[in-house]
Amino acid sequence: MEYSKLISVSGMSGLFELVTSKNDGAIATSLENNNTQFISSRAHQFSHLESIEVYTTHDNVFLAEVFIAMGKSKEALPNEKDPKAVTAYFKKVFPKMDFERVYGSDMKKMVKWFAQLQKHNVEPSIPSDDEAEAEA
Repeated sequence: MEYSKLISVSGMSGLFELVTSKNDGAIATSLENNNTQFISSRAHQFSHLESIEVYTTHDNVFLAEVFIAMGKSKEALPNEKDPKAVTAYFKKVFPKMDFERVYGSDMKKMVKWFAQLQKHNVEPSIPSDDEAEAEA
């Protein structure tokens, strides 16, 4: 499984591996329960993980940079249902995050997604400049 094939789907929990895309949606496999399903683009929006950025006190960074910092940290992952613990965790692991603009629900998703990446042995990768320009 490659980091570049992972997507987030609005209105659906967890991460998905993109199998193939179609004009009216995509076929994706859930990392939570391994179900493969068609997801309509009329009802949902898709975001590739490698294109998601996180606000920091300086320039925005790719979500992969946050995941890499989480992987290098010795801190245990907090319970995603405890907002104070999640915020405290990120203040230790990624202190340059802009905590006024990054919502608690987003930090909760990052913890949940990182746990799914670890479970499936997926290494986050930062897109190269060529890939980032091609997406833009």
